[in-house]
Amino acid sequence: MITRAAETLGTLAPRLIAVPVALAVGLLLLWVADAPPLQTLRLLIEGSLGSQQRIGDTLMVWAPLALACAALVVTFTAGLWNIGVEGQIVAGAIAATWVARELSAPPAVVMASMLVAGTAGGAAWAGLLGVLNVRGGVHEIFGGLGLTFVATGAVIYLVLGPWKRAGVASTSGTDLFPREVWFPTMAALRVSPLAVGLGVIAVVGVFLLLRRTRFGLRLRATGQGRAAAARLGVPTERYLMYAFLLSGALAGIAGAVLVGAQHHKLVPSVSGGYGFLGILVVLLASYRIHWAAPIALFFAIIANGSVQLQLRLDLHSSLGGVFQGVLVLAVLLAGGWQMRRARERDRKAAARA
Repeated sequence: MITRAAETLGTLAPRLIAVPVALAVGLLLLWVADAPPLQTLRLLIEGSLGSQQRIGDTLMVWAPLALACAALVVTFTAGLWNIGVEGQIVAGAIAATWVARELSAPPAVVMASMLVAGTAGGAAWAGLLGVLNVRGGVHEIFGGLGLTFVATGAVIYLVLGPWKRAGVASTSGTDLFPREVWFPTMAALRVSPLAVGLGVIAVVGVFLLLRRTRFGLRLRATGQGRAAAARLGVPTERYLMYAFLLSGALAGIAGAVLVGAQHHKLVPSVSGGYGFLGILVVLLASYRIHWAAPIALFFAIIANGSVQLQLRLDLHSSLGGVFQGVLVLAVLLAGGWQMRRARERDRKAAARA
């Protein structure tokens, strides 16, 4: 037990050291920008956790980000860089918007159909990427980026074209959905229990799927080495497609949450970069969903609290994103240094042998 704890501490030590290093760099940036560091940190906390409504706003940032992280962990486990998760979120938002605009049914049926449509839209977009990768040999990074541009262009076309507001084409988005099909929201907290619940279910479900099922075992084997997994009887191409489809479905749910619980309409920047931010979170969590969820909450706190920097200190809100990037870079550098040390130890051990 003591040996295992020591090994775990040795693995985490470089990452734990990277956090104060990133904090020091962030404080240096604040000093260069003539911003009072302590006041800036206080505003970040107050802006995200200072009241019930701000806590609710932070949770509404966390929910789609957690769904994006869950989607990415699935494909990372299979050895795939699903950079196209941003486009899959957009595809889910488009599908959910179509249902909200076109379906005449009781509100509960419309909302459930929006979630189903978002799931199907994201899965279909990811499935197209999977076919390009598995059957066409197109690398998932290039295919994912290309499909993301296509999805983003489709949103702009719909907002300015067929789904434009009555009498005007505006980049502010489509007409608002009927209020009765907005996802239920707690007025005092400005938070949708459905959105947060879906985020929690996605995190727990992906953890159990990858760690407690035969499917997860085969998916991990595929990610560790496709050739070896195939020799052991794992149909790797099929599991790669499964990973794409499941990841896209989770991303599509995030898109449905964004249009149903936040914007209540389709806007050109509907995703807001949650897919790309999710990549940073998952990298920081070493592809582990149980670490990605709290890290996503930390990133949501920074993203929501950084708005106060612009309102109170006249600092651009993107400063929070800079700190997030510095933190991820510091952890990745620490991880690389740790891997280099491990290789050196292995080389010296082999030389002694």
